[in-house]
Amino acid sequence: MKKVVTALNDMDVKPEEINGILITHEHSDHIQGLGVLLRKYGIPVYGTAKTLEAVSRYKGLGKVDFSLFHGIEPEKSFAIDDLWVKPISIWHDAVDPVCYTVTDGDKKVSIATDLGDYDNHIVDSLSGADAMLIEANHDIRMLEVGPYTYELKQRILGKYGHLCNEKGGQLIRELLNDHIKGIYLGHLSKDNNYPELAYEAVKGELYGNPYSNDVRDFNMMVADRYGRSPVIEC
Repeated sequence: MKKVVTALNDMDVKPEEINGILITHEHSDHIQGLGVLLRKYGIPVYGTAKTLEAVSRYKGLGKVDFSLFHGIEPEKSFAIDDLWVKPISIWHDAVDPVCYTVTDGDKKVSIATDLGDYDNHIVDSLSGADAMLIEANHDIRMLEVGPYTYELKQRILGKYGHLCNEKGGQLIRELLNDHIKGIYLGHLSKDNNYPELAYEAVKGELYGNPYSNDVRDFNMMVADRYGRSPVIEC
C-alpha cells in the first residue's frame, strides 16, 4: 500500500480519489496490499465473480467490507464513471483470469500480463490502443538454467504461464498502430530477466514493422518494479 500511495502522491492524486481497482486474477503478487487499501480508503474493487471469490479466501486479505467487491463478466464492458472497461479472458493458471482495456471513447489503454499465450481474439480486443502495458516476463535461457524447480519452469513456459520476452514482443508488434504514444514492458521476472535484456529482445521482435524501426518513436520503456514509471500523455 505504501508504494501505491507514494506513486499516487507523486502524480498529485489522492488515494481516496480513486474510483476503482481492477483485479486481473487472485495470485498473491497481484493482490498484496489490497486489504489494507480497502480498509483505509474504501475503494471499489472489480473482478470476475470467480476471481473475487478466490480473493476473498486469500489469507493475507484480512477483514474487509465485501460490499466494495463488484463482480464483472469476461468479455462484457462496464462503466466506472466516464470510463468503459472491457475484461478479456486470457490463458493463465488462475480461476478466471482477464486482461483489461480502458477507454473514454476517444483514447484507449490496453493492459495485459500473465498470459501463457494469445490468440486473434485477444489481439483484436487489445488493438487500437494509444498506450499499452504488455508482459515481457522472462528470458527463456535464464529460466531454463535458473534455480526454479522443473515443475515451476514448465508452468511458466506453458500455455497457462507467462510470455517470454520474444513472445511479448511479437504480441506488441501485432498491436502497433500509427497513433501509439507509449508502451510499457511489464511483469518482468526478478530471477529470470533483466530490464535491458527484455528491452533489447522486444526491440528485435519489432524490427521491420510497418510503422517505425526506432522503438523510441513508440516511447517504449520497461515498467519500474519498485516505483512508478513515467506518465504517458495520450
